[in-house]
Amino acid sequence: MDALDVIVIMLTGFWLFLPAMLPNSAAVVFGGGTKMDFGRSWRGKRIFGDGKSWRGFFGGAFSGIALGLILIGIAALCGSDSDYWGFGDFYGNIGVLATLSFGAVLGDLCGAFIKRRLGLERGAKAPVLDQYDFVIGAMCLTALFFPDWVYAHYIEGWHIAALIFLIVVMFAIHRSVNIVGYRMGLKKEPW
Repeated sequence: MDALDVIVIMLTGFWLFLPAMLPNSAAVVFGGGTKMDFGRSWRGKRIFGDGKSWRGFFGGAFSGIALGLILIGIAALCGSDSDYWGFGDFYGNIGVLATLSFGAVLGDLCGAFIKRRLGLERGAKAPVLDQYDFVIGAMCLTALFFPDWVYAHYIEGWHIAALIFLIVVMFAIHRSVNIVGYRMGLKKEPW
């Protein structure tokens, strides 16, 4: 395996993970309305906080699925009709898109739950947790339902390079997207 093959593996892993990267940003756009914890507390602290709404949760997740369908469409238009550039057969790839997208928002929700337990208010910095909660959620939920897909694209042999690449670039991507959201007035903090 030469360096070009490893670069292709890393970029393919990034491409396949795009449906998990959109939901949390889209949740900010779609957010508002009924809070996921309905304003309730647990042990004296809010369960998730005001930043997590049902509209944002589903709007974000379905945005990730829609992006995935666009990516599959691009692959089909370019002649990849058997595995759609790694997403798998058509009905299987819908499941992969759903688990990546819903896993991302569930991971972010778990991150909010942990932050509330630590006594951190909405918008408070939580290094590592802020950048990787959705990655962990997307990978875990997808591995639960499609373990062979996760293994084949992010763990097996040189495909571990795709996972390492995601972990390395995710910090910069997360930071950049949050700065853009802050400047657009969609976020109160640039982190």
